[in-house]
Amino acid sequence: MTSAAPGSPAPPGPVLEMRSIVKTFPGVKALSEVTLSVRRGEVHALCGENGAGKSTLMKVLSGVHPHGSYEGEILFDGEPCHFKDIRASEQRGIVIIHQELALVPHLSIAENVFLGNEPARRGIIDWRASLRRASALLKRVGLDDHPETRVADIGVGKQQLVEIAKALAKDVRLLILDEPTAALNDEDSAKLLRLMRELKDQGITSIIISHKLNEIARIADSVTILRDGRSIETLDVNDPGTTEERIIRGMVGRDLDSRFPDRTPYTGETDARPALEVRDWTVRHPLDRGRRVVDGVSLQVRRGEIVGIAGLMGAGRTELAMSVFGRSYGHYERGSVLKDGREVRTRTVPEAVANGIAYVTEDRKHYGLDLGDSVARNVSLASLGDLARRGVVDGHEERKVAERYRRTMNIKTPNVLEPVGRLSGGNQQKVVLSKWILTGPDVLILDEPTRGVDVGAKFEIYTVIDRLAAEGKAILFISSELPELLGMCDRVYTMAAGRLTGEVAREAATQEVLMRHMTQDTPVPPVATAGTAPTEGQHA
Repeated sequence: MTSAAPGSPAPPGPVLEMRSIVKTFPGVKALSEVTLSVRRGEVHALCGENGAGKSTLMKVLSGVHPHGSYEGEILFDGEPCHFKDIRASEQRGIVIIHQELALVPHLSIAENVFLGNEPARRGIIDWRASLRRASALLKRVGLDDHPETRVADIGVGKQQLVEIAKALAKDVRLLILDEPTAALNDEDSAKLLRLMRELKDQGITSIIISHKLNEIARIADSVTILRDGRSIETLDVNDPGTTEERIIRGMVGRDLDSRFPDRTPYTGETDARPALEVRDWTVRHPLDRGRRVVDGVSLQVRRGEIVGIAGLMGAGRTELAMSVFGRSYGHYERGSVLKDGREVRTRTVPEAVANGIAYVTEDRKHYGLDLGDSVARNVSLASLGDLARRGVVDGHEERKVAERYRRTMNIKTPNVLEPVGRLSGGNQQKVVLSKWILTGPDVLILDEPTRGVDVGAKFEIYTVIDRLAAEGKAILFISSELPELLGMCDRVYTMAAGRLTGEVAREAATQEVLMRHMTQDTPVPPVATAGTAPTEGQHA
């Protein structure tokens, strides 16, 4: 693995040292004797499986977990630090940008940049100075939007840049980014990584938490690996021996021979009746009725098949999935949904669920889980009627069912009464999957099922998906990661501008072929191999 980050070697000596950090929560030791050393002016990556302690370690550093709530020592610029809160760490120039962005959507960009740090004269905010300074900061991060634009009116990629501008307004010296590209498309991710290189050239030290090992290869100078709350090793990214396989071995504690389970491709009849068939599905934008976000889409998924949907950001993949699942998005115009050859009603979510269709959302924290409630209640949320007696949920049965899924899905939690918000991202995703598997669906629509999940947990989720297909479930698999689609799917549909633009059989699928279909807005002939029969929606 070689770093693409330019610039001369960083000056010797660490700007940050964390020594023997121990952090304990009730029933869980999150960090155990963790040591971290970051050189001045470098980009330092922090890797590990979900639950390894990466975010917890950064919260200790930034004062989210204050001094006295942990054991160990923090030195910044060689001086001991005892941060009582996040403001104290920011005063030293340490700024953290969390995975869930801390922006107020209905305030302007300028108001967000200086929130709690407003330029003022005699106690009165100087709005002219705010706009002037905000414009300079936005230019520095490469954002050309007007500073009075509402944050709600810009995309997630631009919101990440606003967060960095906000950090720069605080005279940042050490910038911590927690999964900064998890929700970004490739273009926005590349823009953010370029900005990190520019900040490095300006003398700003960065720590980046990421599961995307290709990004670490492009941007980082060093990488520290955490596993089970312990620091395993720190590697030089420029060292030829620092390969993705080496990092993965450090993360999971073993060689991961394959990123995907050994899957037997779908061998059923190609002319078998589809478990799910969508015909001429057309949906208009919820606010702009003149715009079609899904335009005449037709597709099929058979029992035992895993069928992928690939597309760039804005292609209409999630809009298609949500609108089919109970018309949860946009304004329905036309189209029909057939299950096992019979047209079914999916006008509401309960109707879709009653007809054996389940949807695992791409945004588990907003739409998939109640973070404040227990694992048991989240697992049972979509099946409460089946667990009730005379209208009252049987708590004992609910816990018993949740315990069964805790074991079979390998959900790492002290017990099923633990609030799901305390679980790592990978374990939260397993809870969402458990919730919908419990409904006994015949068709499972998975929208970015491994987003923000580490390689070890990804493999476990892939294994669950493969098992469900082997049991005869029909799986529709949406992903922005083309290697994931190539590794898991029997066929892949491609989308652009709300329309299907191609269908590619497993044997013919490559990243280049899929990308060619994803970047054109008119349908192309299907790429198929012998034995793959044309299906409705293949042809222009």
